[in-house]
Amino acid sequence: MASTTAGALPIKFQEHMQLTNAGVNVANIGFSTLTMESDKFICIREKVGETAQVVIIDLNDVSNPIRRPITADSAIMHPTSKVIALKASRTLQIFNIEMKSKMKAYNMTEDCLFWKWISVNTIGIVTETAVYHWSMEGDSNPVKVFDRHPTLQGCQIINYRCDHSMNWFLLIGILAQENRVAGRMQLYSVERKVSQPIEGHAACFTQFKVEGNKELSTLFSFSVRGPAGGKLHIIEVGTPQTGNQPYSKKAVDVFYPAEAQNDFPVAMQSSKKYNVFYLITKYGYIHIYDVDTATCLFMNRISADTIFVTAPHDPTSGIIGVNRKGQVLSVTIDEENLVPYVTNTLNNQELAYKMASRSNLPGADQLFINRFNTLFQQGNYSEAAKVAASAPRGILRTPQAIQRFTQVPTVPGQTSPLLQYFGILLDQGKLNKYESIELCKPVIQQGKKQLLEKWLKEEKLEPSEELGDLIKTIDSTLALSVYLRAVVPMKVIQCFVETGQYQKIVLYAKKVNYQPDYIYLLRCIMRMSPDSGVQFANLLVNESEPLADLNQIVDVFMEYNLIQQCTAFLLEALKNNRESEGYLQTRLLEMNLISAPQVADAILGNQMFSHYDKAHIAQLCEKAGLLQRALEHYTDLYDIKRAVVHTHLLSPEWLVQYFSTLSVQDSLECLKAMLQANIRQNLQVCVQIAIKYHEQLTTQALIDIFESFKSYEGLFYFLGSIVNYSQESDVHFKYIQAACKTGQIKEVERICRESNCFDPERVKNFLKEAKLSDQLPLIIVCDRFNFVHDLVLYLYRNQSVKYIEIYVQKVNPSRLPVVVGGLLDVDCSEDQIKQMIMSVRGQFSVDELVEEVEKRNRMKLLLPWLETRIHEGTNDPAIHNALAKIYIDSNNNPEKFLKENQLYDSRVVGKYCEKRDPHLAFVAYERGQCDQELIKVCNENSLFKSEARYLVRRRDPELWATVLSEDNQFRRQLIDQVVQTALNETQDPEDISVTVKSFMSADLRSELIEVLEKIVLDNSVFSDHRNLQNLLILTAIKADRSRVMEYINRLDNYDAPDIANIAISSELYEEAFAIYKKFEVNTSAVQVLIDNVKNLDRAYEFAERCNEPGVWNLLAGAQLKAGLVKESIDSFIKADDPSSYMEVVNVASANNNWEELVKYLVMARKKARETFIETELIFAYAKTNRLAELEEFISGPNHAQILVVGDRCFESKMYEAAKILYNNISNYAKLAITLCHMDDFQGAVESARKANSTKTWKEVCFACVEHGEFRLAQMCGLNIVVHADELEDLINHYQDRGYFEELIQLLEAALGLERAHMGMFTELAILYSKYKPQKMREHLELFWSRVNIPKVLRAAEQAHLWSELVFLYDKYEEYDNAILSMIAHPTEAWRENHFKDVITKVANIELYYKAIQFYLDYKPMLLNDLLTVLSPRLDHTRAVAYFVKVNQLPLVKPYLRSVQNNNNKSINEALNNLLIEEEDFQGLRTSIDAYDNFDNISLAQRLEKHELIEFRRISAYLYKGNNRWKQAIELCKADRLYKDAMSYASESKQVELAEDLISWFLDEKLYECFGACLYQCYDLLRSDVILELAWRHNIMDFAMPFMIQTMREFSTRIEKLEQAEKVRSEEDKEQEQKPIVFEQQPQLMITAAPVGGFGMPAAGMPPASLPQTPFGQPTPFGYAPQPNPYGQQFNPY
Repeated sequence: MASTTAGALPIKFQEHMQLTNAGVNVANIGFSTLTMESDKFICIREKVGETAQVVIIDLNDVSNPIRRPITADSAIMHPTSKVIALKASRTLQIFNIEMKSKMKAYNMTEDCLFWKWISVNTIGIVTETAVYHWSMEGDSNPVKVFDRHPTLQGCQIINYRCDHSMNWFLLIGILAQENRVAGRMQLYSVERKVSQPIEGHAACFTQFKVEGNKELSTLFSFSVRGPAGGKLHIIEVGTPQTGNQPYSKKAVDVFYPAEAQNDFPVAMQSSKKYNVFYLITKYGYIHIYDVDTATCLFMNRISADTIFVTAPHDPTSGIIGVNRKGQVLSVTIDEENLVPYVTNTLNNQELAYKMASRSNLPGADQLFINRFNTLFQQGNYSEAAKVAASAPRGILRTPQAIQRFTQVPTVPGQTSPLLQYFGILLDQGKLNKYESIELCKPVIQQGKKQLLEKWLKEEKLEPSEELGDLIKTIDSTLALSVYLRAVVPMKVIQCFVETGQYQKIVLYAKKVNYQPDYIYLLRCIMRMSPDSGVQFANLLVNESEPLADLNQIVDVFMEYNLIQQCTAFLLEALKNNRESEGYLQTRLLEMNLISAPQVADAILGNQMFSHYDKAHIAQLCEKAGLLQRALEHYTDLYDIKRAVVHTHLLSPEWLVQYFSTLSVQDSLECLKAMLQANIRQNLQVCVQIAIKYHEQLTTQALIDIFESFKSYEGLFYFLGSIVNYSQESDVHFKYIQAACKTGQIKEVERICRESNCFDPERVKNFLKEAKLSDQLPLIIVCDRFNFVHDLVLYLYRNQSVKYIEIYVQKVNPSRLPVVVGGLLDVDCSEDQIKQMIMSVRGQFSVDELVEEVEKRNRMKLLLPWLETRIHEGTNDPAIHNALAKIYIDSNNNPEKFLKENQLYDSRVVGKYCEKRDPHLAFVAYERGQCDQELIKVCNENSLFKSEARYLVRRRDPELWATVLSEDNQFRRQLIDQVVQTALNETQDPEDISVTVKSFMSADLRSELIEVLEKIVLDNSVFSDHRNLQNLLILTAIKADRSRVMEYINRLDNYDAPDIANIAISSELYEEAFAIYKKFEVNTSAVQVLIDNVKNLDRAYEFAERCNEPGVWNLLAGAQLKAGLVKESIDSFIKADDPSSYMEVVNVASANNNWEELVKYLVMARKKARETFIETELIFAYAKTNRLAELEEFISGPNHAQILVVGDRCFESKMYEAAKILYNNISNYAKLAITLCHMDDFQGAVESARKANSTKTWKEVCFACVEHGEFRLAQMCGLNIVVHADELEDLINHYQDRGYFEELIQLLEAALGLERAHMGMFTELAILYSKYKPQKMREHLELFWSRVNIPKVLRAAEQAHLWSELVFLYDKYEEYDNAILSMIAHPTEAWRENHFKDVITKVANIELYYKAIQFYLDYKPMLLNDLLTVLSPRLDHTRAVAYFVKVNQLPLVKPYLRSVQNNNNKSINEALNNLLIEEEDFQGLRTSIDAYDNFDNISLAQRLEKHELIEFRRISAYLYKGNNRWKQAIELCKADRLYKDAMSYASESKQVELAEDLISWFLDEKLYECFGACLYQCYDLLRSDVILELAWRHNIMDFAMPFMIQTMREFSTRIEKLEQAEKVRSEEDKEQEQKPIVFEQQPQLMITAAPVGGFGMPAAGMPPASLPQTPFGQPTPFGYAPQPNPYGQQFNPY
């Protein structure tokens, strides 16, 4: 076995990164800021400046950390994907970082103390009271799973874990306790819905397959570090599955170095691959434990800093963690060194063997080989097969092993070893390549195909090409499945072809990345089935890149003249339209244009291809009559012009569309060619082309073409289609020309009327020159574009006056003014003009007509028409304006007309009059209320009096604002006229009001006062006007305060309250007081004195003078605010107003004015029966010690809150009053506390009994204890201790004050209560341990089942009560600790029978050896009894080594005798050594014969030199047993043990040794021995040698019997040889094999062949036909030996 190299450790240690190198601050590396849910991501919360952010480090890409500005209390990354869960206060959110979207959110009702991903879709959430699970799936909210156990109260939660099936959950917390960190865990079962508290620091779940079990077991392991040391426990949780043996509970010590006394576990992870636990401690130590045996494999320190977070490291099946300095570390098992380390360093070969087998580890190969060889030699083939099956890495599953099993002969009636071997392998798993082939050979020979199918389906056989070839002889489909699994592409594709599965060939070849000869395959398939060949060819080109050369595929099609199939194939193959496939596209079109033009047309019509030879295809299309396709492909203009003129062969729609592909110049050339070839035939399509592409070909070029062929018809239709959309003036003009040429006058009229794009001047001139019979188009153009004057001149000069009349009467009457002007310009007669004007009835502008006539000084021309229109009753202002102008100019009583006529436009007429007569302008403006024009004309002509009257009557504030603004230089003159004239003349209050408001708005205060004094004080009509009086006073307040008091006294009809408020706001307090006093508003008056004048004395005098309740009330409030409590209360009483009782009570209470408050509250209670008033009155009685009045008050009907008052009295230490109040409302709880303060403890107990409240009992009890009333305290305590939550406080209260005896008496008395609970028994036991240890044992024996054993254990340990401690450990099934306690404290704790009973139950086998050492030290004579008890589980090798080390082996000889039947090497060697020392050769020979497991050679060498011959004889016997024949014989010869020497020589079967012995006998002249040796070694001796020796020594008589027997054998053999030759010629040389037999066994067993395997003799076995000698060897000549001629009498001894 390879030894572990020096310094080689069984672990691999790796540092993955340093977080500080990634920019993470060391201060942010801690349990509260860093999380690691798996080996994929690390998440850190940090704060940079004022910005909070989260750093996410992908451990597969550590150089690119992700930073996000996120503010959160906690952040945890998903174990596998980039999903993050965030917690802020009680808000939980889950975000997908890659999708940048929120997945879920929830607001908790409790604070989340800890949370963790427990699976890929579930988060575990821990609150103060419960544990919740929140699933990522759907819209589900967190679901409560279980409540937290009370033992975790106050713990910091550090982890939450679950098993693989989510049936067990574990909550882990820590807390500081007694100067150490204690661990608390809660294990919860989903199935049972119960929790179990456990003391522990770290734990994990794992799955483990116990040896012999079919199913995995769920194990729970946890570690704890307590005052007594560290422990690791491994137990199976839940009920074992059917057929499984339960896992035996393990509990072992965890070693902590002396320098790590305060160390404790912080994390634990498991490895399913290696079946180990990784345990990390706070000080950075790692412990690795085997799951099966709980053996510590390795312990060392890996980090100087605490590793505060860990996770499983899946790539290495190890553990990964982060320490305080930011190192990310991982530890895993070193597969190369683990088994050698366990073997050599731990010296535990059995564990090394199991681990190598279980985890397929190297290092134990020689162990497996030796065990296999030993079992094979012993004939235990079944166990040997199991060893071969379990050997790591298949080191024993080789062709050589199969050959060895093949060579073993089969016992008749039993299954051959080879088939046993295969059966075990099939049971345990999958056969390898060689095993699969060897097993299948006989099965195939017998046609058992169903077995092969079954094994392949169960994946019991390793697929290989050889196996496929073997199976193909009986089933190609089954062979195909083998080839597929073995990945033999060539054979797979061959099978696909043979089975017709062509469609799978390409998929498979692509899958395995294999490139077969597809063209060859295609030809093969095409010969078999052309249709299948087409399908296969399509498969070859369905990929992005064709799998075979397309040209070669096409050639294959063409070889078989499959044009249609080839077309279908190429259409599919060339669908991607690649440029590189242009040749094939041309070839496809060419073959179809020649053989099937319709197909080619369809292909071209689908526009599938674009890379073929277009010129060649175009010529073929033209030859095939596909003119359209030819044009599509021609590029030369000559070819296009040749084909395009045959429009009758082409679709017009297509031809029009075709021109979109031509260039502009080519299109124009083609159009010319088409018109030139046949203008009548091609004109229509040419027009269509021109219409569609006129924008590209340009309209002008098209017009030129049509004009060049003088085709006005074509031009008309072409332009007619675009004129409505064209903006080109030339188009419109050419269209008008073409319409005129073709006689389309109506179209000319339409364009002239509707178009805005032509040049009107050019069109007008053309129409003049055209001299159309109908002048309407010209009239329309001139009318639209204002050529009316030219039109009138043209028509008047051409004697076409009737068209002028038609124009103004029918076409456009609104043009009459212009026409009249034009006629006046050509000196047309006035009568003709008047007649025309009178004849027009349409709408036209009178103003324009007047303007045209006025410009020519011919106004009177219109007078008859105007008067006619007025007589007709027209209301047109323009008519009346014109008439007014004529009257003004003729001075025909214009003022009367202006005042009476209401229809003219005042602005127009006024403007007309301004220069002629300003007064007439004023009249006109006044009539039309043209304010600005009127003001302007008045200012310019000093008409201020008229203006003032107009303003007063107008009542327009905006107008007033304009004239009263500072910008008006005439404001003063205007104001004088307003005051002197306008206001005196008006009697309308509204005029006055608007005027005054306007002065106010203009902020003319002095002028306003003057106006108002004149109006109000001068006994005018408006002297008593309320508003004016108000306005006068207010204006004085703002402008002249010295006049305010005078106005207040002189005026009587103003609004006093409003004026007073304004005066107050203007700080005129005396004026305000004078107003309130004058109008007897006394409350407001006193309010002014209080709030504004701030003179309470003056206010008091005013109140006495008024003597009104309201005044007194206001005064009282002011006095109260000023702190004059007594005066305030007197005032409130005079006011007889209790409304301010709350404020009065607060102030009086604060100032201790209780006597005055009583008076006030008595008055207030008469007015209002308020609860507050009566409550405060009771308290005031109490404060003034009026207890009699208080008792009388509360005994009567009232609404007071007596409980509140009682509490206030209690807080104020007025216990007498509180007692009265509490007694009144029967509040016995508070009455009891009050009586305690009054030292009436008996009464307090009675009140507490009536209250029956735990809190009350506690308070009374504690008070009684404080005052030494222990009898009463006990009475209270009996009612407290029955509540488990209150027990601790009660005990601490007694203990803190040293009343231990009284406390014990209390608990003893409480044990008999009906509600006695575990806490009482537990605490009493703890008290006994501290203060009465002699009573603890009795208490525990009576009540051990009712105490909390872990808690009492700690107390007993602290009190050094070792006997009681052992008793508790035994009852708690902590047998390991019980044994350790008895060993550590034997005087007090050890009892022999108890010790032997407990030691058999311990989980840690190491305690056996501590117990042995303990018995050696203290009870050596009882050691064998102990060993007898321990022997079933004791490692005898280790035990013997220990006894040898301490030199106490003789002491345990009875033990060695009792366990020697185990045939253990160490025991055998130890006992043999004892027998040698005792010179008991018979016992030694018996031991050697019965038990062979010891070092034979070593013992033989030792006995070889022993002084006693019997021991030397045993040495020779041992040499013989180990095939060292020569040494054994030499030793016998030395001691003259001739019989032994002859026996050993015979047994050796070695001719040389026998002949040497014969020669030695002759040399020593021992002739009798010579004769005897001839008999003993007859089979080994050669006759010629014996004959020679006898002759040479002259002892022929001794040799003669030997020679006679030899001659007899020779003759017999010759006879039999002759007979055998005859029989052999008649018999068959091959024997029939036996069939495969299915026995009633779980697995398949294949019977052996008749001779040695599968039809051949086994290796090392003779042929069946040869005779056997008595010794199992073939004789030289085939004759069996005859009976010994000497008989049994010949014996030299």
